Amino acid sequence: MIDLVFPDGSKRQYEEGASGRDIAASISKSLEKKAILVKLDGALVDLERPLPHGGAFEILTRESPEALEVIRHDVSHILAEAVQELFPGTQVTIGPAIEDGFYYDFARDEPFVLDDLAKIEQRMREIVDRDEPIRREVWDREVAIEHFKSIGEDYKAEIISDLPKDETITVYRQGQWKDLCLGPHLPSTKHAGKAFRLTKLAGAYWRGDHRNAQLQRIYGTAWASEADLEAYLKRVEEAEKRDHRKIGRQMDLFHIQEEAVGQVFWHPKGATLYRTLEAYVRRKIERAGYVEVKSPALMDKKLWETSGHWAKYRENMFVCEVETDDRTLVVKPMNCPGHVQIFNVGQKSYRELPLRMAEFGSCHRYEPSGSLHGIMRVRGFVQDDAHIFCTPEQLPIEAATAGELIFQTYAELGFDKVDVKLSTRPEERIGSDEVWDAAEAELAKACEMMGVSYQINPGEGAFYGPKLEFTLYDAIGRAWQCGTVQVDFNLPERFGAEYVAEDGSKQRPAMLHRAVLGSMERFIGILIENYAGAFPLWLAPTQVVVATITSDADDYARAAAEALRKAGLRVETDLRNEKINYKVREHSLAKTPVIAVVGRREAELGQVALRRLGSDGQQILALEEAANRLALEATPPDLAQHASGEPDSPKEAVGAMEA
Repeated sequence: MIDLVFPDGSKRQYEEGASGRDIAASISKSLEKKAILVKLDGALVDLERPLPHGGAFEILTRESPEALEVIRHDVSHILAEAVQELFPGTQVTIGPAIEDGFYYDFARDEPFVLDDLAKIEQRMREIVDRDEPIRREVWDREVAIEHFKSIGEDYKAEIISDLPKDETITVYRQGQWKDLCLGPHLPSTKHAGKAFRLTKLAGAYWRGDHRNAQLQRIYGTAWASEADLEAYLKRVEEAEKRDHRKIGRQMDLFHIQEEAVGQVFWHPKGATLYRTLEAYVRRKIERAGYVEVKSPALMDKKLWETSGHWAKYRENMFVCEVETDDRTLVVKPMNCPGHVQIFNVGQKSYRELPLRMAEFGSCHRYEPSGSLHGIMRVRGFVQDDAHIFCTPEQLPIEAATAGELIFQTYAELGFDKVDVKLSTRPEERIGSDEVWDAAEAELAKACEMMGVSYQINPGEGAFYGPKLEFTLYDAIGRAWQCGTVQVDFNLPERFGAEYVAEDGSKQRPAMLHRAVLGSMERFIGILIENYAGAFPLWLAPTQVVVATITSDADDYARAAAEALRKAGLRVETDLRNEKINYKVREHSLAKTPVIAVVGRREAELGQVALRRLGSDGQQILALEEAANRLALEATPPDLAQHASGEPDSPKEAVGAMEA
């Protein structure tokens, strides 16, 4: 007999060999019809599979959150079966579920074309209608290798050959079609449903290695219901409209070219946006008690060996070697070792702690060319980095204060929903378990001090310490992990950092790694897509364009533009001999927030007609009043808050908790 514990805490005994279906049927026939999977001690198990042991048990339906990934995996298998039916001789390789969908890689001499996707989708629907049973089978390793070789599936045979010798070889039979797979899967193809779409074709290398054969990848998306699918497709359509690369071209913000792969050429308007954001962050950290430093771009690899980065991240580092200089230099991929060097110069007292050291550090990391994406994922970037050196007693309040700074900044930039995850120790790490226990406990305490809930993200900490990850959500609900607060007891130890304690003894400082935006480049990309280029007035590269109706108003337009500039606004003029509707349309496409239209009448009366982006109406104001109103509206949120007398220091937000 096996003992099962149900979610409500009740316990039942069943015969050994009972399947999830047997147990669902013992409860009710309606539950048996709805059941598609079971969960045993947290692991998903096929409904038809005999349960290997007892434990915590739960029956899942298509509505269960855990079912969606399995639905997507099933649809990837249905895709593979459809492709092999339509295109005999095609080899299948791997086809996992991924975020929002799935893909499958195929080996085929003739390339797929976009028109093939509709044919494949239709065959996939037919396979769903066939209601083909899906069953797990355990095979002998050598038998499996020989079988897949005999049917021309060399990639599957290679996968099996490379598996550990003690690995159980499982094959899932889907009707007459079969695939090597770990599982689990649904009871039959009908349970996958038809809420799927094939979305695109791409190339891929076998096992991700460019030295291997090139495969063809078909991507798709799958959902539990048609309503969820339609909602997703609308989000994708909206995301395409907001693509930062397209909007960046429209607004003339930046470009990227082959001669500087993964690096950004900022145009004047893009550089203005960049400087505006950087100045905003700089004001925030100055008020939060940070001092700004600059560390070298090139440092000897010895520093990176000491820090542990050389062993962990060598493949992501750019290295410089000069024939006349017998040393290896590394283009810095991060700022932390340099900041410890600054801390180590001169003797530090406990009275000087916490020392909050910030840098807009220019970093470079090698990213494979296939993973680069606009300014969202690049090789050269600037990180709004900081490292806080403090006593162990100061650690939780400093972590909480850094977290509060992140929350404040995101809210002022228009992101109100933020999730926090506590990423704990990875398998490959430095430092003792006792040190990790203490570090993880301090971050949990910091979350309590901030009054925020958090999820545990097991095994995802940095190799030197755990971290809090801050994930914001944009205007269309997409999640972006940006800010981090990381505890590090190890780098101070490795670099011999010390301070003189109150009793005169030498002590190791604790160290916090802190980033608010993360990569400036990536965050600007997020801002572009969040606002679809229609930035709030304070962020907009060009805030006002003064556009003339007739050439009679040219002189007045120049004078109006100068008055607006004196009020602190970023202003351009458009004196071209074009119709005003053409000018308005062009500047609207460029996402200019305000167009100040002037003609003969406005010039005579000293007025401007303000047209707002996204509005068909206009507002007639005296020039001086327009300048004052727009200048007030363009005040950055941190300065507006400071001027109002409201508390703007993140320290104040957690000060009461510290007491």
